[in-house]
Amino acid sequence: MNHRGVVSCSLMLAGLLVGMPAAGQSWTPPRNAFGQPDLEGVWLSNAITPLERPKALEGRDRLTDAEVAEFKRRAARLFREDGDGDFAAGDGIFLALLANPTRYTNPNATHGSDGMVDLAFDNRTSLVINRPDGRLPATTAEGRRRQQAATAAFQDPRVPADTGGPLRCLTWGTPRLGGRYGSGDLSYYQIVQAPGHVVLYAETGHEARIIPLDGRPHVNASLTQWNGDSRGRWDGATLVVETRNFSTKSFFMGASEGLTLTERFTRTGPDSIHYEIALRDPAIWAEPWAAMLPLQRRQELLYEFACHEGNYGLMRGVLEGARMQRESKREGPAR
Repeated sequence: MNHRGVVSCSLMLAGLLVGMPAAGQSWTPPRNAFGQPDLEGVWLSNAITPLERPKALEGRDRLTDAEVAEFKRRAARLFREDGDGDFAAGDGIFLALLANPTRYTNPNATHGSDGMVDLAFDNRTSLVINRPDGRLPATTAEGRRRQQAATAAFQDPRVPADTGGPLRCLTWGTPRLGGRYGSGDLSYYQIVQAPGHVVLYAETGHEARIIPLDGRPHVNASLTQWNGDSRGRWDGATLVVETRNFSTKSFFMGASEGLTLTERFTRTGPDSIHYEIALRDPAIWAEPWAAMLPLQRRQELLYEFACHEGNYGLMRGVLEGARMQRESKREGPAR
């Protein structure tokens, strides 16, 4: 299923961060042949900042420069190029790098020219931008019910659909807050522009969202899709994409058919895009919430994501394993 050796560690809900521009800094993006702000290219999500602010950093929206420097030093030790690195378990790698890591060997990490794993560091303590505590709003009772039901089905699958879209090589969903497998791996995306459309292509799952920019309305609400129905427009130099009509088979933290997603792509420098998402689903969250997830340009190619090849064995193994566990429980302990 895998084709690019990258860091695979517990970057729980890690985002796609790179540094924010300095206060007062302005930059005008170039225009393409159609007169649009040029967003084309391959962009990497490679940051380490978590979606929500860890409780241990409650009341702090930013780290000091000294803490970030220590963060980088520990990351260099954590992911040494020779594979003899440290790995920190527990409340995500973000806090662990500021604490005392435990020993771990990670021979598959990809590294930059300095020998350190290719991760981006940011002073912010969460990706969430619209809430003072840096955390998600309260989940409704319905939201908790959906999340618990999905977890239970995944832990004890009875049919392939119980395992979810990614394990079935169908879709990794929209939006994506983590990396390739939602755990903070390095993830590559490509943006392709045309006069009346923009294509947002994710290497993971080779999924392409073809988004019209000509002002056409959304399709009828009865026509739903796993990744929703997207419509784009330009707001100055920012590409704004609104997505609705998600299928009941969709699942983003419990949200599906009631989710409205608004994405904003703003190029802030030659090699950076600030990607903001705003999500609203009253059935799942008590309030709307938003996060900012910048992307970093890379001079690299996207490669085939060969997920289905060999996935029959994985899917079969998951289902057979669950069936054996159920039979074991019915038979009771051996006498």
